[in-house]
Amino acid sequence: MRFVILDLDTLRPDHLGCYGYHRDTSPVIDSIAADGVRFDNYHCPDAPCLPSRAALITGRFGIHNGAVGHGDTTADVRLYGEGRGMQDNGLAHSLFMVFRHAGYYTASISPFPERHSSYWFTAGLNEQVNTGRMGFESAEEIMPSVMDWLDRRGTGDNWCLHINMWDPHTPYRAPAEFGNPFENEPIPAWLTKEVFQEHLKHVGPHSVNEISMYSDQSNPNLPRQLGKATNMDELRQVMDGYDCGIRYMDVKIGEIINLLKEKGIYEDTAILVTADHGENMGELGIYAEHATADEITTRIPMIIKMPGMRQGAVDTGLHYNLDLSPTLAEYFGVPAYEKWDGKSYLPALKDGGDCGWPYLVVSQNAHVCQRSVRFDDYIYIRTYHCGYHLFDKEMLFNVKEDFYEQHNLAEERPDLCDRACRLLTDWTQDQILSADVPVDPMWTTLHEGGPFHAKGYLKLYCERLEATGRAEGAAKLREKYPDEFKPGVAKTQLFGAPRR
Repeated sequence: MRFVILDLDTLRPDHLGCYGYHRDTSPVIDSIAADGVRFDNYHCPDAPCLPSRAALITGRFGIHNGAVGHGDTTADVRLYGEGRGMQDNGLAHSLFMVFRHAGYYTASISPFPERHSSYWFTAGLNEQVNTGRMGFESAEEIMPSVMDWLDRRGTGDNWCLHINMWDPHTPYRAPAEFGNPFENEPIPAWLTKEVFQEHLKHVGPHSVNEISMYSDQSNPNLPRQLGKATNMDELRQVMDGYDCGIRYMDVKIGEIINLLKEKGIYEDTAILVTADHGENMGELGIYAEHATADEITTRIPMIIKMPGMRQGAVDTGLHYNLDLSPTLAEYFGVPAYEKWDGKSYLPALKDGGDCGWPYLVVSQNAHVCQRSVRFDDYIYIRTYHCGYHLFDKEMLFNVKEDFYEQHNLAEERPDLCDRACRLLTDWTQDQILSADVPVDPMWTTLHEGGPFHAKGYLKLYCERLEATGRAEGAAKLREKYPDEFKPGVAKTQLFGAPRR
């Protein structure tokens, strides 16, 4: 058999037609879902990009593999240390090594390892093609390598090809000639004028006033990526930029599917459609970024079309992306690694068996420091460093009734907060006690000055807040983080857009 893994960066599932989106962003992906199983509650345990893929590849939570951030100590998977042999035993059981143990040839077409200096991602690969632009490729720059590979090896047997596309990731960069198929379609209905007016008051990077992170700068060469949105028309441009990235990528995926069909191998090829994380588009006051441990950032699509498995089916159980390795190991009949943190959901693919987790714990330590518990119809978010958003220490949202996280229920439902906090405490204790290195990397991040994308920018950002009518927010941040104003701490200039 053959496997194609479509690893689509920054793709939130509710912006796909097969997950119920009102815009026609994904006809090709929708067709794959019709032939397979769609997972509705699939999450990365650690967001964003680097930590999510570290969990996927190692099969372990960030609290175990050590990679939870985008810079400093916690941007690296932990070294094995004393006792390491010729190979790191953990990486010898990577996701791609599961395929190798099953006798598959493995290849990846992706700029990710170079973008994040995360070369552990290549463990288990026979072949790795670096498309060379560190994640700033559009799909048409990825496709020549993909089509060449499939032309050379596609009709062979027992291979796995990982394909990484970045079009929904900022900066939104679908080519101008693609146009805008959504220019006459409404944006999501929850983003009303009243909600937008509240968002104009928001304090924090990637607010509607600073979509470029800490500034409102935009790049004239990237007209789909605005630096700020001051009215509903500009808000539409932001939303259209994201959705055009999805639709443009979907068109290119269609070329891959067509080639598989032309070669007569589509039916015998397993296709996995997934992502590293989602993208907040107004939720929690954040636009065009994946900066929190909320439902929107950590929930990802997972669609699996696999010969002999269910078709046109939906699974609603709670799953992590790190469950994939145990699932494939069970399918192939190869031994599971005793240190994997995930569990197999093969029964969900075969016959609809219920094999989800009772609850999930998800984390973010690159933009903020948060840990969250996803349970029942709720997500409980506990903030340790707010990344300059002035988030409450505890937030609780009913994701069934309030999917876009507009109403914090923490004060109304202390009983649910207490329950979630107990689950979080017990989970953390269990993970530390079972860790090779009993050190929580979130606390390492905090000890090293906070999340990478926040560290050092507060002084200049407060000056910007004061200059743009949000002095009250600046005062609260100055009070909350006085150490950030000490000499030698602050950066000398704000992030512009697009950052690279």
